Amino acid sequence: MPIYFKDNFFNSGPTEIMDEDGTVIGHVDLRSMFGASLEVFDRDGATLFQGKFPLFSRRWSVLGQGEREAGELRQRLAFLSKRFEYDSFGRGVFEIASPAFSDLYEITDEAGNMAAGFRKVSGWVLPSAYRLETYTSSVGEMEWVCVILGMNAIQKAARTSN
Repeated sequence: MPIYFKDNFFNSGPTEIMDEDGTVIGHVDLRSMFGASLEVFDRDGATLFQGKFPLFSRRWSVLGQGEREAGELRQRLAFLSKRFEYDSFGRGVFEIASPAFSDLYEITDEAGNMAAGFRKVSGWVLPSAYRLETYTSSVGEMEWVCVILGMNAIQKAARTSN
């Protein structure tokens, strides 16, 4: 079942994560307006994942419960496409790819199998909003939320540095 979540226009504060029926299943708290970091919570308010840029790094670190490292996202050089790689530390390395002018992304595992897919959706809210569907359980949907918002943070950082 797909889930929906969004970035915040001002890059700080909480936003909801909803299922297809509009039921709130968690939320994201974008921690800082100036430095990208966030936390993903379940519906009861328990922290599931944290995402942030380590000091002087362009990579996005994903931390699980107890601040254990869950994975790392990095941008890959690509011509006429958008490519990222997520190393889920022992659970596989995933490629996140989209054609250059598309809002549809595919997430594939090392064997080329679809693990998840997401797209930016318009009309739901003004800031970036996403529709995510997962197809495997190796990386859960709440972890993908943290990864996808990290991808958005990497893209924003690249735009501001140019």
